[in-house]
Parts: sequence; C-alpha cells; structure tokens
Amino acid sequence: MSYPESIEKLIEKLTKFPGIGRRSAERIIGYILEAPKEEISSLSQAISKVKENVRFCRICHNLSEEELCKICQDVRRRKDIICIVEKPSDVTALEKAGNFSGLYHVLMGAISPLEGKGPGDLKIETLLNRIKENNIKEVIIATDADTEGETTALYLTKLIKPLGIKLTRIGVGIPMGSNLEYADSSTLSRALESRREI
Repeated sequence: MSYPESIEKLIEKLTKFPGIGRRSAERIIGYILEAPKEEISSLSQAISKVKENVRFCRICHNLSEEELCKICQDVRRRKDIICIVEKPSDVTALEKAGNFSGLYHVLMGAISPLEGKGPGDLKIETLLNRIKENNIKEVIIATDADTEGETTALYLTKLIKPLGIKLTRIGVGIPMGSNLEYADSSTLSRALESRREI
C-alpha cells in the first residue's frame, strides 16, 4: 500500500533518525494522526526550542542552554579530575551512576578511519589545553569499549602520559564492543571505581 505524498515525505524524514526504520516511522505517524492537534503542535515547538536553545558548553562540549553547562558551573565539583567521554549522552549515563564528582570532556566522537574520522575531528586540542592550564591531577579515559573507543584511548594515552598526570581507564563492568549510554548505573559505577592506571 502506498501512502499519501505527505506521509511518505514524513517517513523519509523520520527514518533519518538513529534507530528508526520504516516500520517505526509508520507507528510514529499513526500516533501523530490520532493525537490531538495541540499535542502535535506542542511537540513541534519543543523540537524547535531544542534546536534554537541547546548548544555545546564552551569548556567541556557537553549539552547546555548557556555558555557553560551545569556541571562546569557547579562549584562543588572537583576541578582537578577530568573524565573523557565520546558524546554528551555518556555524561548523562555516568551522572546517573552518581559516584563521580569531577568534570568531563566530551570528544564529540571517536577515532574511526572507516568513517573518515581522525584525531583532528575530535575536541582533543581543547582537552590538552584544559589539562595544561588547570592543574589537573587525574584524567580518566571513559571512551566506549569498542574498536573505535579503544583506538581513541590509545591515542589519548600517547598524548597525555608524557604530561606526567595520573592517567586511568574505566575498568571492569563495561563489556567489549558496548556503548556507555546503554550500560546500567551500577555497572557504570563499578567501572569508574575499578578504573586502572595506564
């Protein structure tokens, strides 16, 4: 069965979202058609507001509606420990674990030659500047436990180790090939506690 042109166009747009295939897009459209007009209008406004208001933190590249994210603004956080992650959703996952009180640095990806992503495409230069300028005592590498994450961790180790700072890697609990954002809080908590020096 073919849908009207407007529905086909929306299916095409929705399937560009990660994890949304044609079948999921059709279900979303079913919901849109059945929901009250005000609810869909409100959804549309919320999407626009996110696009207009959300930016990346000037210091750590986490998501924020201000120049600095809430974590970088928090005076209770330890300013001498930085945890390096690949994406903003990893910060959220680690924060849910609830046992890390330092700061973060979001790389905005991982080294992936197959996708044409090299070190120059990541926020590594700003990381090195932060480490050198802010009396950092420990850097925790919390990249994903997949090939790209491990490659990135090795590359960062070569850059950071010569600076003479304690360098650790999150440990037990994160299976090889998995992503941080899908791990549960207790697993992430254990992984942070069992980090090892590199």
